Amino acid sequence: MKFKGVGTAIITPFTAENTIDKAGLLKILNYSADNGVNYFVINGTTGESATTTQTEKAEILAFAKANNPKSLPIMYGMGGNNTAEVIENIAHTDLSGVDAILSVCPYYVKPSQRGILEHFKAIAEASPIPVFLYNVPGRTVASIAVDTVVELAKHKNIIGLKDASCSIEVAMELEKKCPEDFILVSGDDNLVTAQLSLGYQGVISVISNSFPKEFTQLVWAGLNGDFKTARELQLRFLDFDNLLYVESNPVGIKAVAEIKGLCNGRVRLPLAKASDELMVKLKASMITEGFLDA
Repeated sequence: MKFKGVGTAIITPFTAENTIDKAGLLKILNYSADNGVNYFVINGTTGESATTTQTEKAEILAFAKANNPKSLPIMYGMGGNNTAEVIENIAHTDLSGVDAILSVCPYYVKPSQRGILEHFKAIAEASPIPVFLYNVPGRTVASIAVDTVVELAKHKNIIGLKDASCSIEVAMELEKKCPEDFILVSGDDNLVTAQLSLGYQGVISVISNSFPKEFTQLVWAGLNGDFKTARELQLRFLDFDNLLYVESNPVGIKAVAEIKGLCNGRVRLPLAKASDELMVKLKASMITEGFLDA
């Protein structure tokens, strides 16, 4: 399975001039690959897809494909709240070398479940490569209901779901109702051990941008049935992971990348770079949990 284990939701570093920092991006790609992650997710929420242009998105994707040191599978974010526009973007994007697209539940317009169903069917019909659904109701307000996921799983070109519902009950219901060959992956780093215990196949992770080795160890321990190790690592990340979202994602993980010397922590407006207070808390938590020398 191409999408088993850890997929890093790659951050997009920016220069002081607010352009794409390709040197920083290269460092992140190499660091993730060298430390065991299983695939890359490009142009996701963590990559600040909401504030990059279509030209920049194409440049980032081309750069990732050209600088993929271990030839890892690539998943590419292509979603939106205008179905026709998403389909047009699919038609005009070079998806060669991309293994699947990740398509978020339509946001802002608050569609019905019937509208969500037809939206994803249309995208699946238009896409030349497999489609992963992405449910993140904390951002979109609208949520893909379990029964809607089950219905969409019947489509031959819809192969999986990134579940960021933050609900163990939803995870249990998905595992119970979805076909066995439908790929369920976590979208919540803090819940991944529990979801792996139910049968999830891994995680699309924020935290693995800066801790690929440790988080890959956690996930594969769970996948291999070693839940003692997975639990210990999961609890080690608990307080630290919560800090990453205090000022919104990817502000926190970019701050950590800066602390670790991987790239700078700049983000694009309307996000603001991590506050001094958050930087102090992140460093203190990293020291407490043994991720940074005092």
